[in-house]
Amino acid sequence: MKKSFLYTLFIALMLLSCKKEIEKISDTIKDTTSSTSETEAPKQDSIKKDSVIQKESLPPAMQEDGFYNAFIFPKDKKLKDSFFSVFNKKYTEKERYAILALNRLDSKNKWNADTLVVPAKIDTTLMEYSPFPMQLDVLSPVKKFVVFSYPIQAYGVYSNGSLVKWGPTSMGKKAAKTKTGLTFANWKKKLSISSVSTEWKLPYNFNIFNTDGIGWHQYDLPGYPASHSCLRLLMRDAQWLYAYADTWVLNPGGATTKAKGTPVLVFGDYKWGGRKPWRELLNDPNANNISVEEMTKMIEPNIEKMLREQDNREKVVDSIKAAKAVIEQMPENPKTQAP
Repeated sequence: MKKSFLYTLFIALMLLSCKKEIEKISDTIKDTTSSTSETEAPKQDSIKKDSVIQKESLPPAMQEDGFYNAFIFPKDKKLKDSFFSVFNKKYTEKERYAILALNRLDSKNKWNADTLVVPAKIDTTLMEYSPFPMQLDVLSPVKKFVVFSYPIQAYGVYSNGSLVKWGPTSMGKKAAKTKTGLTFANWKKKLSISSVSTEWKLPYNFNIFNTDGIGWHQYDLPGYPASHSCLRLLMRDAQWLYAYADTWVLNPGGATTKAKGTPVLVFGDYKWGGRKPWRELLNDPNANNISVEEMTKMIEPNIEKMLREQDNREKVVDSIKAAKAVIEQMPENPKTQAP
Protein backbone atom coordinates (compact mmCIF):
# COMPACT_ATOMS: atom_id res chain seq x y z
CA MET A 1 0.00 0.00 0.00
CA LYS A 2 2.81 2.37 0.84
CA LYS A 3 4.55 1.70 -2.47
CA SER A 4 1.28 2.16 -4.36
CA PHE A 5 0.64 5.48 -2.62
CA LEU A 6 4.16 6.76 -3.41
CA TYR A 7 3.82 5.71 -7.06
CA THR A 8 0.47 7.49 -7.40
CA LEU A 9 1.90 10.63 -5.77
CA PHE A 10 4.87 10.58 -8.20
CA ILE A 11 2.59 10.35 -11.26
CA ALA A 12 0.42 13.20 -9.99
CA LEU A 13 3.45 15.45 -9.48
CA MET A 14 4.70 14.67 -13.03
CA LEU A 15 1.34 15.56 -14.59
CA LEU A 16 1.18 18.80 -12.59
CA SER A 17 4.70 19.71 -13.74
CA CYS A 18 3.86 19.09 -17.43
CA LYS A 19 0.68 21.16 -17.16
CA LYS A 20 2.57 24.10 -15.64
CA GLU A 21 5.25 23.89 -18.36
CA ILE A 22 2.66 24.02 -21.15
CA GLU A 23 0.90 26.96 -19.49
CA LYS A 24 4.25 28.68 -19.20
CA ILE A 25 4.87 28.25 -22.95
CA SER A 26 1.42 29.57 -23.81
CA ASP A 27 1.85 32.64 -21.63
CA THR A 28 5.27 33.33 -23.12
CA ILE A 29 4.07 33.14 -26.72
CA LYS A 30 1.07 35.37 -26.03
CA ASP A 31 3.30 37.99 -24.53
CA THR A 32 4.82 39.44 -27.71
CA THR A 33 6.24 42.45 -25.90
CA SER A 34 10.01 42.47 -25.82
CA SER A 35 11.32 41.95 -22.33
CA THR A 36 14.24 44.25 -23.07
CA SER A 37 11.90 47.23 -23.44
CA GLU A 38 10.42 46.70 -19.97
CA THR A 39 13.53 45.99 -17.95
CA GLU A 40 17.06 47.21 -17.94
CA ALA A 41 19.66 45.19 -19.83
CA PRO A 42 21.59 42.79 -17.54
CA LYS A 43 25.17 43.54 -16.74
CA GLN A 44 27.86 41.92 -18.89
CA ASP A 45 29.06 39.70 -16.02
CA SER A 46 25.52 38.45 -15.47
CA ILE A 47 25.21 37.48 -19.16
CA LYS A 48 28.44 35.50 -19.06
CA LYS A 49 27.43 33.57 -15.94
CA ASP A 50 23.77 32.88 -16.76
CA SER A 51 23.63 32.66 -20.58
CA VAL A 52 23.98 28.86 -20.75
CA ILE A 53 21.36 28.28 -18.04
CA GLN A 54 18.90 30.69 -19.67
CA LYS A 55 19.16 29.07 -23.12
CA GLU A 56 18.37 25.66 -21.68
CA SER A 57 15.63 26.64 -19.24
CA LEU A 58 13.62 29.32 -21.08
CA PRO A 59 10.59 28.02 -23.02
CA PRO A 60 10.29 28.91 -26.74
CA ALA A 61 9.41 32.54 -27.14
CA MET A 62 8.72 35.31 -29.59
CA GLN A 63 11.80 37.51 -29.81
CA GLU A 64 10.96 40.91 -31.24
CA ASP A 65 13.51 42.83 -33.25
CA GLY A 66 11.90 45.52 -35.39
CA PHE A 67 10.07 44.74 -38.64
CA TYR A 68 10.61 40.97 -38.39
CA ASN A 69 10.46 38.80 -35.27
CA ALA A 70 11.86 35.35 -34.53
CA PHE A 71 9.88 32.38 -33.28
CA ILE A 72 12.48 30.07 -31.76
CA PHE A 73 11.59 26.40 -31.42
CA PRO A 74 12.88 24.04 -28.72
CA LYS A 75 14.61 20.80 -29.72
CA ASP A 76 12.40 18.73 -27.42
CA LYS A 77 9.59 17.21 -29.53
CA LYS A 78 6.86 17.53 -26.90
CA LEU A 79 7.67 21.18 -26.26
CA LYS A 80 7.81 21.78 -30.02
CA ASP A 81 4.37 20.23 -30.46
CA SER A 82 3.03 22.44 -27.69
CA PHE A 83 4.55 25.49 -29.33
CA PHE A 84 2.96 24.69 -32.69
CA SER A 85 -0.38 24.28 -30.96
CA VAL A 86 -0.12 27.83 -29.61
CA PHE A 87 1.24 29.05 -32.99
CA ASN A 88 -1.81 27.62 -34.79
CA LYS A 89 -4.17 29.36 -32.38
CA LYS A 90 -2.34 32.67 -32.54
CA TYR A 91 -2.44 33.00 -36.34
CA THR A 92 -5.15 32.36 -38.93
CA GLU A 93 -4.68 29.80 -41.70
CA LYS A 94 -3.79 32.50 -44.24
CA GLU A 95 -1.32 34.11 -41.82
CA ARG A 96 0.37 30.77 -41.13
CA TYR A 97 0.60 30.13 -44.87
CA ALA A 98 2.31 33.51 -45.38
CA ILE A 99 4.74 32.98 -42.49
CA LEU A 100 5.78 29.55 -43.79
CA ALA A 101 6.15 30.94 -47.33
CA LEU A 102 8.53 33.64 -46.07
CA ASN A 103 10.61 30.84 -44.55
CA ARG A 104 10.49 28.81 -47.81
CA LEU A 105 8.41 26.11 -46.14
CA ASP A 106 5.15 24.32 -46.81
CA SER A 107 2.89 22.96 -44.07
CA LYS A 108 4.30 19.44 -44.49
CA ASN A 109 7.84 20.58 -43.73
CA LYS A 110 7.16 23.17 -41.02
CA TRP A 111 8.32 20.69 -38.38
CA ASN A 112 11.87 21.02 -39.75
CA ALA A 113 12.06 24.63 -38.57
CA ASP A 114 14.12 25.60 -35.53
CA THR A 115 13.36 29.29 -36.09
CA LEU A 116 10.61 31.07 -38.02
CA VAL A 117 11.00 34.62 -39.30
CA VAL A 118 7.66 36.35 -38.64
CA PRO A 119 6.66 39.86 -39.79
CA ALA A 120 5.45 42.22 -37.08
CA LYS A 121 2.58 43.04 -39.46
CA ILE A 122 1.38 40.11 -41.57
CA ASP A 123 0.39 40.73 -45.19
CA THR A 124 -1.15 37.49 -46.46
CA THR A 125 -0.50 38.54 -50.09
CA LEU A 126 3.27 38.68 -49.33
CA MET A 127 3.59 41.76 -51.57
CA GLU A 128 4.65 43.98 -48.67
CA TYR A 129 7.75 41.80 -48.18
CA SER A 130 8.75 41.48 -51.84
CA PRO A 131 12.52 41.22 -52.40
CA PHE A 132 11.92 42.16 -56.06
CA PRO A 133 11.39 45.80 -57.19
CA MET A 134 7.73 46.75 -57.57
CA GLN A 135 8.44 48.44 -60.91
CA LEU A 136 11.05 47.78 -63.61
CA ASP A 137 10.95 50.26 -66.50
CA VAL A 138 13.22 48.04 -68.59
CA LEU A 139 10.37 45.48 -68.70
CA SER A 140 7.63 47.99 -69.64
CA PRO A 141 7.26 46.62 -73.21
CA VAL A 142 7.36 42.99 -72.04
CA LYS A 143 3.86 41.64 -71.43
CA LYS A 144 4.87 38.63 -69.30
CA PHE A 145 8.12 37.83 -67.52
CA VAL A 146 9.08 35.33 -64.80
CA VAL A 147 12.30 35.49 -62.78
CA PHE A 148 13.82 32.98 -60.34
CA SER A 149 16.50 34.06 -57.85
CA TYR A 150 18.85 31.29 -56.72
CA PRO A 151 20.44 33.37 -53.89
CA ILE A 152 17.16 34.02 -52.06
CA GLN A 153 15.12 31.04 -53.36
CA ALA A 154 12.26 33.16 -54.65
CA TYR A 155 10.42 33.83 -57.91
CA GLY A 156 8.80 37.01 -59.23
CA VAL A 157 6.28 37.73 -62.00
CA TYR A 158 6.16 40.99 -63.99
CA SER A 159 3.50 42.26 -66.39
CA ASN A 160 4.63 45.26 -68.44
CA GLY A 161 7.23 46.09 -65.78
CA SER A 162 4.91 45.85 -62.76
CA LEU A 163 5.42 43.13 -60.16
CA VAL A 164 2.16 41.18 -59.90
CA LYS A 165 3.25 38.21 -57.80
CA TRP A 166 6.19 36.67 -55.96
CA GLY A 167 6.72 33.66 -53.74
CA PRO A 168 9.07 30.98 -52.40
CA THR A 169 10.81 28.21 -54.31
CA SER A 170 13.19 25.33 -53.68
CA MET A 171 15.64 25.05 -56.55
CA GLY A 172 18.32 22.51 -57.38
CA LYS A 173 20.50 21.17 -54.60
CA LYS A 174 24.29 21.62 -54.82
CA ALA A 175 24.77 18.24 -56.53
CA ALA A 176 22.04 18.97 -59.10
CA LYS A 177 21.92 22.73 -59.63
CA THR A 178 19.20 24.41 -61.64
CA LYS A 179 20.42 25.70 -64.99
CA THR A 180 20.67 29.51 -65.07
CA GLY A 181 20.23 32.09 -67.82
CA LEU A 182 17.43 33.31 -70.10
CA THR A 183 14.99 30.67 -71.31
CA PHE A 184 11.37 30.47 -72.41
CA ALA A 185 8.36 28.52 -71.18
CA ASN A 186 7.76 25.43 -73.31
CA TRP A 187 5.08 22.79 -72.70
CA LYS A 188 2.92 22.20 -69.64
CA LYS A 189 1.07 19.27 -68.09
CA LYS A 190 -1.26 19.19 -65.09
CA LEU A 191 0.39 16.05 -63.72
CA SER A 192 3.79 14.83 -64.86
CA ILE A 193 5.90 11.90 -63.72
CA SER A 194 9.51 12.68 -62.84
CA SER A 195 12.19 11.24 -65.14
CA VAL A 196 14.36 10.67 -62.03
CA SER A 197 11.83 8.47 -60.22
CA THR A 198 8.42 7.24 -61.38
CA GLU A 199 7.20 7.59 -57.77
CA TRP A 200 7.53 11.39 -57.94
CA LYS A 201 4.32 13.04 -59.11
CA LEU A 202 4.72 16.66 -60.30
CA PRO A 203 1.46 18.66 -60.28
CA TYR A 204 1.15 21.66 -62.63
CA ASN A 205 4.48 21.06 -64.31
CA PHE A 206 5.67 23.77 -66.72
CA ASN A 207 8.85 22.94 -68.64
CA ILE A 208 11.40 25.72 -69.27
CA PHE A 209 14.53 23.76 -70.33
CA ASN A 210 13.14 21.09 -72.64
CA THR A 211 16.27 19.02 -73.41
CA ASP A 212 17.24 19.04 -69.71
CA GLY A 213 13.74 18.20 -68.48
CA ILE A 214 13.74 21.19 -66.10
CA GLY A 215 10.57 23.01 -65.14
CA TRP A 216 8.61 24.50 -62.28
CA HIS A 217 5.93 22.48 -60.47
CA GLN A 218 4.46 21.80 -57.04
CA TYR A 219 6.57 19.74 -54.65
CA ASP A 220 7.97 19.83 -51.10
CA LEU A 221 9.46 23.11 -49.84
CA PRO A 222 11.80 22.12 -46.98
CA GLY A 223 13.36 25.55 -46.41
CA TYR A 224 16.47 25.13 -48.59
CA PRO A 225 17.43 24.13 -52.19
CA ALA A 226 16.55 20.43 -52.40
CA SER A 227 15.34 19.58 -55.90
CA HIS A 228 16.92 17.59 -58.72
CA SER A 229 17.35 20.76 -60.85
CA CYS A 230 13.66 21.69 -61.07
CA LEU A 231 12.02 24.71 -59.45
CA ARG A 232 9.62 23.63 -56.71
CA LEU A 233 6.61 25.74 -55.80
CA LEU A 234 3.72 25.80 -53.37
CA MET A 235 0.56 24.30 -54.86
CA ARG A 236 -1.26 27.64 -55.15
CA ASP A 237 1.72 29.24 -56.88
CA ALA A 238 2.16 26.31 -59.26
CA GLN A 239 -1.52 26.54 -60.24
CA TRP A 240 -1.32 30.31 -60.71
CA LEU A 241 1.79 30.16 -62.91
CA TYR A 242 0.33 27.24 -64.85
CA ALA A 243 -2.56 29.48 -65.91
CA TYR A 244 -0.47 32.65 -66.32
CA ALA A 245 2.49 31.70 -68.52
CA ASP A 246 2.27 31.09 -72.27
CA THR A 247 3.50 27.87 -73.88
CA TRP A 248 5.51 27.50 -77.05
CA VAL A 249 3.85 27.01 -80.45
CA LEU A 250 5.16 24.11 -82.51
CA ASN A 251 5.24 23.69 -86.28
CA PRO A 252 3.10 20.93 -87.82
CA GLY A 253 4.54 17.61 -86.74
CA GLY A 254 5.95 19.07 -83.52
CA ALA A 255 9.60 18.73 -84.49
CA THR A 256 10.42 22.45 -84.49
CA THR A 257 9.33 25.53 -82.56
CA LYS A 258 7.27 28.12 -84.39
CA ALA A 259 7.08 30.52 -81.44
CA LYS A 260 8.50 30.61 -77.92
CA GLY A 261 6.52 31.01 -74.72
CA THR A 262 6.88 33.40 -71.75
CA PRO A 263 10.47 34.55 -71.10
CA VAL A 264 12.01 33.19 -67.88
CA LEU A 265 15.27 34.34 -66.25
CA VAL A 266 17.03 32.14 -63.68
CA PHE A 267 20.02 33.83 -62.05
CA GLY A 268 22.65 33.66 -59.32
CA ASP A 269 23.78 30.95 -56.92
CA TYR A 270 22.90 29.94 -53.37
CA LYS A 271 25.20 30.62 -50.40
CA TRP A 272 25.86 26.96 -49.72
CA GLY A 273 26.62 26.20 -46.08
CA GLY A 274 25.83 29.75 -44.97
CA ARG A 275 22.97 31.22 -42.99
CA LYS A 276 19.61 31.05 -44.72
CA PRO A 277 19.15 34.40 -46.52
CA TRP A 278 15.68 35.09 -45.07
CA ARG A 279 17.12 34.82 -41.55
CA GLU A 280 19.08 37.99 -42.34
CA LEU A 281 15.74 39.84 -42.29
CA LEU A 282 15.88 39.73 -38.49
CA ASN A 283 18.86 42.10 -38.60
CA ASP A 284 17.95 44.04 -41.74
CA PRO A 285 14.42 44.03 -43.28
CA ASN A 286 15.99 44.90 -46.66
CA ALA A 287 18.63 42.16 -46.54
CA ASN A 288 17.07 40.13 -49.39
CA ASN A 289 16.08 43.04 -51.59
CA ILE A 290 17.30 43.05 -55.19
CA SER A 291 17.79 46.59 -56.46
CA VAL A 292 16.33 48.06 -59.64
CA GLU A 293 19.88 48.61 -60.90
CA GLU A 294 20.83 44.97 -60.37
CA MET A 295 17.71 43.67 -62.06
CA THR A 296 18.07 46.09 -64.97
CA LYS A 297 21.69 45.08 -65.50
CA MET A 298 20.66 41.42 -65.81
CA ILE A 299 17.64 42.05 -68.04
CA GLU A 300 18.98 44.68 -70.49
CA PRO A 301 21.24 42.30 -72.47
CA ASN A 302 18.22 40.03 -73.05
CA ILE A 303 15.49 42.60 -73.69
CA GLU A 304 15.92 42.69 -77.47
CA LYS A 305 15.58 38.91 -77.76
CA MET A 306 12.54 38.84 -75.47
CA LEU A 307 10.75 41.52 -77.51
CA ARG A 308 11.62 39.81 -80.79
CA GLU A 309 10.19 36.52 -79.55
CA GLN A 310 7.14 38.29 -78.12
CA ASP A 311 6.37 39.96 -81.46
CA ASN A 312 6.86 36.69 -83.32
CA ARG A 313 4.53 34.83 -80.98
CA GLU A 314 1.79 37.43 -81.39
CA LYS A 315 2.02 37.14 -85.19
CA VAL A 316 1.93 33.33 -85.03
CA VAL A 317 -1.03 33.30 -82.63
CA ASP A 318 -2.91 35.85 -84.78
CA SER A 319 -2.32 33.80 -87.92
CA ILE A 320 -3.57 30.63 -86.18
CA LYS A 321 -6.69 32.45 -84.99
CA ALA A 322 -7.33 33.79 -88.49
CA ALA A 323 -6.94 30.31 -90.00
CA LYS A 324 -9.37 28.83 -87.45
CA ALA A 325 -11.89 31.58 -88.17
CA VAL A 326 -11.79 30.76 -91.88
CA ILE A 327 -12.28 27.05 -91.19
CA GLU A 328 -15.21 27.73 -88.85
CA GLN A 329 -16.96 29.81 -91.52
CA MET A 330 -16.67 27.09 -94.13
CA PRO A 331 -19.74 24.83 -94.61
CA GLU A 332 -19.41 21.35 -93.13
CA ASN A 333 -20.40 19.58 -96.37
CA PRO A 334 -19.63 21.91 -99.28
CA LYS A 335 -21.66 21.15 -102.42
CA THR A 336 -19.85 20.55 -105.70
CA GLN A 337 -21.19 21.23 -109.14
CA ALA A 338 -21.41 18.42 -111.64
CA PRO A 339 -18.96 18.70 -114.52
